Amino acid sequence: MNICRCCLPESVKIFETERNVLMNGTDIKKQIEELVRQYYMTEHLKDKEFTPGDRIQYSGRVYDADEMVNLVDAALEFWLTSGHYVEEFEAGLSEYLGVKHCSLVNSGSSANLCAFMALTSPKLGERRVKKGDEVITVAAAFPTTVAPIVQYGAVPVFLDVTIPEYNIDVSKLEEARSDKTKAVFIAHTLGNPFDLQSVKDFCDKYSLWLIEDNCDALGSEYLYNGKWCKTGTIGDISTYSFYPPHHITLGEGGAVCTNNTQLYRLVNSFRDWGRDCWCASGVDNTCKHRYDQQFGELPMGYDHKYVYSHFGYNLKSTDMQASVGCAQLKKLPGFVEARKHNWQYLRENLAFADKHLILPEKEQKADPSWFGFLMTVREDAGFTRDELAQFLEERNIQTRNLFSGNYIKHPCFDEMRSAGEGYRVAGTLTNTDIIMSNSLWIGVYPGMNREKLDYMITSIREFTERY
Repeated sequence: MNICRCCLPESVKIFETERNVLMNGTDIKKQIEELVRQYYMTEHLKDKEFTPGDRIQYSGRVYDADEMVNLVDAALEFWLTSGHYVEEFEAGLSEYLGVKHCSLVNSGSSANLCAFMALTSPKLGERRVKKGDEVITVAAAFPTTVAPIVQYGAVPVFLDVTIPEYNIDVSKLEEARSDKTKAVFIAHTLGNPFDLQSVKDFCDKYSLWLIEDNCDALGSEYLYNGKWCKTGTIGDISTYSFYPPHHITLGEGGAVCTNNTQLYRLVNSFRDWGRDCWCASGVDNTCKHRYDQQFGELPMGYDHKYVYSHFGYNLKSTDMQASVGCAQLKKLPGFVEARKHNWQYLRENLAFADKHLILPEKEQKADPSWFGFLMTVREDAGFTRDELAQFLEERNIQTRNLFSGNYIKHPCFDEMRSAGEGYRVAGTLTNTDIIMSNSLWIGVYPGMNREKLDYMITSIREFTERY
């Protein structure tokens, strides 16, 4: 028999209401979490057996139910902007790297922008990078390592790289330096650390800033001054990307890390609209001097919360992104080991191709957390890079060029190239041009298994044996 709710005794109504309140809180959240885990098991955990010809991505997301549970939890909290998950992620990445400060941003490109812009702040005095100052970098780069330099009005000075390490040729650093040089801004190519000892010694000798673009090298280590250190901890400031192909992912996201508290506050200023205040979101008066300071030509006591010391942006990450990253950080050590294992397996089992391909080598004092396996087709191989890439792609093996190849030959440099200004090349870019024409790479990410690795090896063998 159905009883109308309006006919129930008041005590029953009160009990039912209390039960619903309880169910709308903790218990419902637990039920949702359990359902999310079940959904992951039924819809996402599809470990399909590999069949030759199946698509092999160069990289991709590796995750389980923990990331999905965290993401749903952040959505249910509905804070939406930066919150406790961002704080947890920043603390976790700082601890992993062994650095004091981490600032989460919305992409690796934003990380590079914030890191470089921090060095342009008037608060740095004579060491600030000014318009017209020079920054040493490489042309065999991802564009956003170079773009902030150009966009600010500084001058990138391009050096060649070595093959088969694919990192900056440190023997040319002295040749590249001028009285206007203020910084070195370079990446650890595909996870392979550049010669940090030589570069840092050079920077220290001339009081230059060093920005380590560590976007492709999270977890790599380098023997610096006789001690193994994680890359990203030796320079003055370092950057990270958490786009899905990278070592860990937040979907979109990046970070800037440093041991320098002044640089940390400058990064946060450029990330947070250019404001002078360093209060966290939703917090006021951290400095305890919110209404008693003088800034610029503002009235005395102008609210510190709305004082802008830089021309900044809003490049913050959200708690939803950071929630995924918190789960990913716990998996990072395993991801790093998988990348090392997969790279080494390819290196050992592609030795037969050495006659046709220049196979990659790590830097002498490095223990890389590899992002990819880079190969360069020899000039006398009998085939081109594009022919090899097309063959592999037809076999459903995804390939990638080394990003821009030679960045200064791209259309974005057309005006500067024709005008002969805005950048400088120190020496020649011989190896950079070889990479532009002859190099490609395949994946080593943790989603690979032995069958996929063997299929790539077999395919490369079949192709090279034709020649």
